[in-house]
Amino acid sequence: MKPPSWKLPYAYLKKQFERPGTYLKKIEAVARRGDFTLGKEVAVFEAQAAKMLGVNHVIGVGNGTDAIYLVLKALGIGAGDEVITAPNSFVATAAAIALTGARPVFADVRDDYTIDPQLVEKVITIKTKAIIPVHLTGQPADMKPIMAIAKRHNLAVVEDVAQAYLARYDGKYLGTIGTAGAYSFHPMKILHVWGDGGMIATNDAILAAKLKLWRNHGLKTRNEVEFFAHNSRLDTIHAAIASVLLPQMPGVVQKRQALARMYDRLLKPLDQYVHVPDRNLCVAPIVHTYTNYVVMAKRRDELIAYLAKQGIEAVIQYPIPIHLQKAARYLGYKKGDFPVCEHQADEIVTLPCNQYMTTKDVRFVADTMRAFYVKRAIAI
Repeated sequence: MKPPSWKLPYAYLKKQFERPGTYLKKIEAVARRGDFTLGKEVAVFEAQAAKMLGVNHVIGVGNGTDAIYLVLKALGIGAGDEVITAPNSFVATAAAIALTGARPVFADVRDDYTIDPQLVEKVITIKTKAIIPVHLTGQPADMKPIMAIAKRHNLAVVEDVAQAYLARYDGKYLGTIGTAGAYSFHPMKILHVWGDGGMIATNDAILAAKLKLWRNHGLKTRNEVEFFAHNSRLDTIHAAIASVLLPQMPGVVQKRQALARMYDRLLKPLDQYVHVPDRNLCVAPIVHTYTNYVVMAKRRDELIAYLAKQGIEAVIQYPIPIHLQKAARYLGYKKGDFPVCEHQADEIVTLPCNQYMTTKDVRFVADTMRAFYVKRAIAI
């Protein structure tokens, strides 16, 4: 049973917005102008984000799912096509593929929770049109071999950057390496808004122009429509919130990285019970953002209950892989098809890790986990 109050909650939004004055002033300015749809703040935010990422174009959209979907549609992907992705992501990644009419095709993941490039090439067919590497938890997927595979087979690469804003691979920000990057601003992401929101980043000017039509009914002007398209505009109010948060992001990421390094060090003596993923599998240097701090733990459910009794909120993110969901039955996958992903799903646990925590908080979590495993002599 959930304690009456968490000492260390998983979510931190109450603390982040306990003094909402700056955000409310921005919202009031939008209200006074009345430009709620594709208003001034959307263009301001898009320019700020593009400059921060060093990318030519940023297009604000309604949510992260639409960000993936719209890129695929703008690339002409649809019925009869296949798109390869990982089975351990949030369902939105595969759903966005399916909603275009294309078929999601999965490849298993590595110890770092990202798609295994060696397995991607094995599932490419003449129907394959794109690869969607998911930078899960803020861990970069191994983009160099993925991009090489895509080049050999003339495939688009759409990066799912929902959990990896400001993560880097080989000196480049994720989302700027492939054909396009799709971002989510859901409230549990590092860069987020007060509801749903998202954006697409790309260096392709032609694709960017198409996406601006695809997010807005295909409208060339208020009264001229080029083609029938989606309605997925980033609300001006949400853009105003994001523009306030944006300059804070480098500091937020640095704080999370410091706490994660401490977690890694303190959990190492528990490696018989707790597995910290290998973060050095990529062939190029990476920068992890730790949107989520995820480890694998023996007797996970008991551990989560024990942590809860001490006021620590640990959660399980995606305990059922996408290929084993009811919605995916038509794809024909079965249990055992992706053993690494399935094993991880049985043991993964997300520990609290955010910019409002202290080193004392991290030590408290690690000590509590040690008490569960060692002092209680847990048998594995």
